Amino acid sequence: MGYNIRVLGIKDPDIHIDELLDALKEDGLEAQVHFDKNETPDKWTVLQITNDKGQALTQIERNPVIEGELGKEELDEFKELILDFKPISAVNWLTNYFGKVKVIYAFQILNAGFEDGNFDIIGALKTKIWNKTEGILQADNEGFTNDDGYHILWQFPDNVTGEWSCAIINLSGQWQKFIMDLGDTTQRKEFQNGKVPQNAKKITEKRAE
Repeated sequence: MGYNIRVLGIKDPDIHIDELLDALKEDGLEAQVHFDKNETPDKWTVLQITNDKGQALTQIERNPVIEGELGKEELDEFKELILDFKPISAVNWLTNYFGKVKVIYAFQILNAGFEDGNFDIIGALKTKIWNKTEGILQADNEGFTNDDGYHILWQFPDNVTGEWSCAIINLSGQWQKFIMDLGDTTQRKEFQNGKVPQNAKKITEKRAE
């Protein structure tokens, strides 16, 4: 099992492959998009993304949240999974938000996806799909974001380091956004307790990139 990132969308429009290719061009990127011959460019289930060298970077799978289908099963698993993590305020918010999710786009990142500038290609495709479906983001061994892309649930391993754009929801239901040091154990505990870490850097941008 590889590393996966997901877009949990609250809208489920058809996304034509040309829209994805245009998004790459806008960022000065190029890739090939492959789909099953029995599907069409605007109604696809699985895409294979390769770079200009023919290296496979990621597989994108579209799973509508429908009873009896994989998307619904995956969402139900997330509902159970998040109960073991913190902050509790994020668990409660996500539990309510999951009821609006209509589709899950899962990106399985292959080894070449992490090499050179290949992750930029994956990031551009993820952002395009996120913009079309709205919703929230999820990444294995990291956690979930809110609908502005700020990280809200701690699922990182204990040895994680680096700066991260996060948010805590306050008692008024408003998001307080900041950049925290993931390796700082004090900041980590404050975040998990549903508080803005005292030494975090406040930020005002509405949407995380």
